[in-house]
Amino acid sequence: MLPLQGINVLDLSKYAPGPFCTMILGDLGANVLNIESPVQAGTHFDTRWRIPTKGKKKEELYNSLNRNKKSMVINLKTKEGRDIFYKLADKSDVIVEGFRPGVVSRLGIGYKTISKRNPRVIYCSISGYGQEGPYSQLPGHDINYLSLSGALSLITDRDGNPIVPLNLLGDLAGGSLYGAIGILTALYSRKKTGEGQHIDINMTSGVMSLLMMFFNYYFLNGVQPEPGKGLSSGYYPYYGVYQTQDHKYVTIGCMEPWFWEKFCRVIGREDFIPFHFSMHHMYEVEKDPKWSEISSSIKKIFESKTRDEWFELLASKDIPIGKVLSLSEVLSDPHIKQQKMIIGIKRSAGEDIRQIGFPIKFSKMKAKIGSASPCFAEHTKMTLRKVGYSQSKIKEFFQKGIVQ
Repeated sequence: MLPLQGINVLDLSKYAPGPFCTMILGDLGANVLNIESPVQAGTHFDTRWRIPTKGKKKEELYNSLNRNKKSMVINLKTKEGRDIFYKLADKSDVIVEGFRPGVVSRLGIGYKTISKRNPRVIYCSISGYGQEGPYSQLPGHDINYLSLSGALSLITDRDGNPIVPLNLLGDLAGGSLYGAIGILTALYSRKKTGEGQHIDINMTSGVMSLLMMFFNYYFLNGVQPEPGKGLSSGYYPYYGVYQTQDHKYVTIGCMEPWFWEKFCRVIGREDFIPFHFSMHHMYEVEKDPKWSEISSSIKKIFESKTRDEWFELLASKDIPIGKVLSLSEVLSDPHIKQQKMIIGIKRSAGEDIRQIGFPIKFSKMKAKIGSASPCFAEHTKMTLRKVGYSQSKIKEFFQKGIVQ
């Protein structure tokens, strides 16, 4: 039995943070119903936005974020649509929404309204800047949350120019993962108190939380870490990325002095051994020009062998080494295969799609990928019947455009 089996989740969100959060809950056994807007799938920019692919096949971004879910379409701008939603909410444990603050309240489906009907409901709102504050109504995306949180000032090249990273830190870490943590914590709390609550997930604050060590350094010293010049920016030779003979790349992470010593001996440069990691390297740069000399020398040394040759050599010497793999190479890597992170599942329409598996391994249970993402409005009729509507009433809803 999966840990969240029997937990009913309504997902009102569209963009990545909410759907990825609820997909985690679905992988752990929750019954997730995605409430979609009554528009033609693929004609607007949300998670059903279609990705152009080679050939005739069209893939949807929706596939990667909505497995283990059902799909229902309701027009929440109508009274009848809200009444349907109320019936669903009365029997739900969790509701997740990702609108700008105030939208769900104006629709009449906000936490205050729903909690009066269902005091046990856990209502999670994921937004860029939180439900209150000067920026709460400001539109935004991942890059904006990184900039306001301070992260983008630290994610730079060696000249201090900010580099735009992938949409991982704000959307998925600051939003989805903290959302899932908040919901699981609230479910645990409800077992003790019997009460639900509202969870305000603020992606900007989430990213700030991830910057804990950098802010702590500032609190202690009053000094801003030098962008592009700290340890995590690859400034020091023992922790960085190097191009190899075949124009590919490897990474080394020899923070511990003993790993650095091993590495220096393998490349025949024992004179580099004294220039190892120190705690102040986390945020500052050494002024000794020897560091630049070492970096230049190691760069040339790595150009003498191919990426895979360096990996085999250094891995055999117990040195922290990694191959920089393309996505296609990741799929064929033996370790990734052993971890079973690539899975194949079928959609109800019949096509087979590949997905990334669930990353957490439990000793006494296993997350379950029971179904691929649903087709648009696939479960509308079934859900209406489940909450007690007659066939004639369901037909009327469709005729009026209340549902699809």
